[in-house]
Amino acid sequence: MAQLWGGETQKAVENFPVSGEGVPVPIVRWLGRLKAAAARSNSELGLLDIALAERIATAADSVAAGEHDEQFPVDVFQTGSGTSSNMNANEVIAALAGEGAHPNDHVNMGQSSNDVFPSAVHLAALQEIAERLLPALDHLGDALAEQAEELASVVTSGRTHLMDAVPVTLGHRFGGYAAQVRQGRDRVADTLPRLGQIPLGGTATGSGLNTHVDFAARVRERLARDTGLGIHPPADPFEAQGGRDGLVEASGALKSVAVSLTKIANDLRWMGSGPRAGLAEIRLPELQKGSSIMPGKVNPVIPEVVAQVSAQVIGNDVAITAGGMQGNFELNVMIPMMGRNLLESIALLASATRLLADRCVSGIEPNVEMATRHAESTLATATALNPHIGYDRASEIVKEATASGRTLREVAREHGVEEATLDEALDLHKIAQGNRV
Repeated sequence: MAQLWGGETQKAVENFPVSGEGVPVPIVRWLGRLKAAAARSNSELGLLDIALAERIATAADSVAAGEHDEQFPVDVFQTGSGTSSNMNANEVIAALAGEGAHPNDHVNMGQSSNDVFPSAVHLAALQEIAERLLPALDHLGDALAEQAEELASVVTSGRTHLMDAVPVTLGHRFGGYAAQVRQGRDRVADTLPRLGQIPLGGTATGSGLNTHVDFAARVRERLARDTGLGIHPPADPFEAQGGRDGLVEASGALKSVAVSLTKIANDLRWMGSGPRAGLAEIRLPELQKGSSIMPGKVNPVIPEVVAQVSAQVIGNDVAITAGGMQGNFELNVMIPMMGRNLLESIALLASATRLLADRCVSGIEPNVEMATRHAESTLATATALNPHIGYDRASEIVKEATASGRTLREVAREHGVEEATLDEALDLHKIAQGNRV
């Protein structure tokens, strides 16, 4: 591999031997897209020789296409503005463009690390969410909704505080999960218009020094046309330069998805627990051996992965939140870390949600016998007697049934509740439907 980077990149490599992890590839490639669009826009504005501009743009296009990912060796934990990676891009593109192409004077024309690097971070996250995460969440929401329909008639005990409650259907539960995922998807999508506001054109401090007044608009229009993404000017150039609130907001929406996925994953683990000493209301797909010592053991591996991913996303959000607080005057100096964590969260959630849909949810089967047994066993069905005999009398029946181990119907009959009333009130399917019938 011929080395294309120059002295400034080499200094950064030597200065930041921190993690061994480079800047995320989507950011690198967006630096290429930005540099290509900048060169062509500067040429149209009469600021850059047409032939030179096209050589620079073609070189930058090759970076955007991923042909030179290995030429970006700088550690992600580097100078907080991303200056080292911006210089890395300038040097690589200048080397590719050939004679007469200067990293700063030509490739970086009209730009500063302070507006280019955060723009690349925003746009990388915008694209990854739009093209990877939102479709994955849609896919999981659909899988859960399909299960809700399949399980609509399977009645089991409801549970509140992990204690028996009035009966519900498994379809109710899975319909709730589908709604959680779809609401989370919408929360993430709602952040995109602000995530798509980029600081390009502010140069060093937000004032736009050393750039043409039309430069940023031309670059945005070109990129939006080429990618189909919603790329917008900042609400205010100094807000866009000094703060990274759009990244914090997007991360917060990802955290809410992680919270929902944790709830769903844990419920699946509970419902699938057993097969003999747990709830065993559903059967999860058997994917691999669950123990190196216990024969026949099968574990809920996909829900466990989802729970771990969710924990990582929440941890990433904590760091992003702390990073967002480090905007001092005209610049935030935590951008590489924030970009790294946000892109990792997006990638993890996109992968985990598809795994959950395809290797777990779609293969779930109900254990109708066990679910029915749970529905029939919960003494909370006495709630349906309240309109007929009152709360206090129903409570006495529940206490006696609990103490004696007899069924609710048997004890209620002894307390003088008529059989017709019991038949009407203790219809499990009717109770599960509540006021939906």
